[in-house]
Amino acid sequence: MNFVRKVVAAFFLALFICINQSGSALAQVTPLQTIDVIHRWYDLSLELVRHTPTYTPPVASRALAYLGVTAYQVTAASGALTSLEGQLNGLEPVPKYEEGYTYVEAIVMQSALATSAQSLFANTGPTGQRALRKLEESLRLQVDENVPLDITERSRALGKAIATHLIAWSQTDGGAVIENLGFPQKFEMAQVTATWVPTNLVALQQTPLLPQWGENRPFSMPSGAACKLAGPPEYSEDKTSEFYQQALEVVETKQALTLEQKAIARFWADDAMLSPTPPGHWISIALQLIERDQLDTTKSVDVLARLGIAMADAFIGCWDGKYQYNLLRPVTYIRRVIDPKWESFINTPPFPEYPSGHSTQSGAAAFVLTKFFGENFAFEDNTHLKDGIKGRSFQSFDEAAKEAGISRLYGGIHFRAAIEDGLEQGRCIGAFANALRTRN
Repeated sequence: MNFVRKVVAAFFLALFICINQSGSALAQVTPLQTIDVIHRWYDLSLELVRHTPTYTPPVASRALAYLGVTAYQVTAASGALTSLEGQLNGLEPVPKYEEGYTYVEAIVMQSALATSAQSLFANTGPTGQRALRKLEESLRLQVDENVPLDITERSRALGKAIATHLIAWSQTDGGAVIENLGFPQKFEMAQVTATWVPTNLVALQQTPLLPQWGENRPFSMPSGAACKLAGPPEYSEDKTSEFYQQALEVVETKQALTLEQKAIARFWADDAMLSPTPPGHWISIALQLIERDQLDTTKSVDVLARLGIAMADAFIGCWDGKYQYNLLRPVTYIRRVIDPKWESFINTPPFPEYPSGHSTQSGAAAFVLTKFFGENFAFEDNTHLKDGIKGRSFQSFDEAAKEAGISRLYGGIHFRAAIEDGLEQGRCIGAFANALRTRN
């Protein structure tokens, strides 16, 4: 598998540790060494997302957020960044460097991310478990090389303490346990014409995915309902109604799909078990830019933490809206009212339609990345190159977010209102992540 090859490649990475023997709190380690550790754990985590059955987009967003907070708090432990304790909901003081002792940041980071990843992906399969162990062993040997034993043990113990503290915090957010792959075994379906009904015959998907996810504790926004939605058009089968016209747009869009629009729909599909999922896609974009622009550790963990937090909150907010409105999917309405044989271009996900999850989380991601990198920041997204899908170029993060949103109209799985309102909801949610204080 790709992620096994990636782990094997990681064995041969060189991490040169430069120790300051002056007794200062932070040993002199070049930022690239710590960043290399961060990249390796993120690379493996994105592969595990696509190979672990419970990692649907909301669940993946949660894991990537905790991974980002862990990396951030390791850097904050030295005083290089402001701790997120007291800023993120329920997060109490996190372990820090003890004054007068020397630490190697790369060792602290390796220990923390290894502990975090092994907890977050505890339910991955045997191959994934082997990959986790191999990467931990390989990187531990490399970051420990030539470091005095007392500094190694102290640094490793701090990393584990930080991760353990954050893992304990994560267990209280409402999303730690996923049963039956996220599909409730019992669910009372609403008996209303406009509400969601299953869109396929898969037995597991006769109930909707993660109906309680919107009740989870968010990271930076006050609650899942913090960013209000305008609401979808009123349900109607009248051909002059706005609802009918939005459904007709879905039908006509599919009929006229260009090769470019089909490519866009596929590029942003990011299906679970076939990709790193939508939140992993945006994390991949950030990682590409971190590597391209050679960002230092403080900037890297800052953007990864903000991005992860924004997308995790976006899925909580989006899911709060989905189960508040519980709207049927285009395929259900179109078959009922317009064309009984109609099929969407891509597979329709098994949960309510409004708002669009792709749009909400992309709006949040773009809002965070725009503040961090700037307006009109051009980049190329090569997330799917290893899967044989050509990269796409964008002139801004907002352009990419809008394309991710409209891809769901091209795919035939969302009405326009869900896309436009989702993008707006995402921007609102992203503002909470942007408001976090990270600089001393």
